[in-house]
Amino acid sequence: MTAISMDAIPRITRAQSMDSLSSQSTVAGYKAVLIAAERLPKFFPLLTTAAGTVRPARVLVFGAGVAGLMAIGTAKRMGAVVEATDVRPVVKEQVQSLGGTFLEVEMTEEEKLSAQTAGGYATEMSEDYKRRQAELIASRVGEADVVITTALIPGRPAPRLITAEMVKKMRPGAVIVDLAAEAGGNCELTEPGKEVVKGGVRIIGFTNLPASMPGSSTQMFSKNIQTLVKHLVPKGELVLNFEDEITRGATITHGGKVVHEATAKAMAIESGPLPKPAAAAAGSGTAS
Repeated sequence: MTAISMDAIPRITRAQSMDSLSSQSTVAGYKAVLIAAERLPKFFPLLTTAAGTVRPARVLVFGAGVAGLMAIGTAKRMGAVVEATDVRPVVKEQVQSLGGTFLEVEMTEEEKLSAQTAGGYATEMSEDYKRRQAELIASRVGEADVVITTALIPGRPAPRLITAEMVKKMRPGAVIVDLAAEAGGNCELTEPGKEVVKGGVRIIGFTNLPASMPGSSTQMFSKNIQTLVKHLVPKGELVLNFEDEITRGATITHGGKVVHEATAKAMAIESGPLPKPAAAAAGSGTAS
């Protein structure tokens, strides 16, 4: 059996229209802000009224990938003051283009080069970097009304960015929406699948926000599948060209072996080799 996984599609420009992680993260980032705004007991925007001036909400976003950038843009459009941080310094301009302030952790040149994979995903950083990051985070979390965390490392538990001590320093009524809850959560107090209140702070660990917006998420996901099928079946017949980066990256099993390196590693087995292009292109006798 040849198994192809939608969430293993490499994050390259050519594959953007079939990248289901990106499409569903777009929905999650948007919905996270709406949930936070509904739960927060104050306005998001700055308001000047006859009853006085209402200061805008302060939103802090961890991770400036697809979900994080969508959260930044949505929160900014709603009038909040937005700050964001990410281990990848290359996303600084994207954060700023959406009106957010980028919180930069001091990095060595070596750390900058190793901050993301070739596919654009964040990598796990050194203990020294994590210490510096924690110091910066601790100074900003206490001032935030809303914290949205999106930090994920493929195939690994979500990095713990917000400790119980940091939550204690947040204002009563503050909201944390942890989009990494399914992988254990970026907040130490997150309970996956639940909404809890700890010390007056509401912590939301819903694990499937795209399902709460089925119209848009289904429309986007169906387009992802359609584009992938057109890529694999260009002229009505299945073509498995393992020289192609998309096909190679998204294939999990083939020829009776697990050929996806990260999957094999998670299963504690050795990954099998992919066939040579000539054999792969035939597609004969392959079920998918």
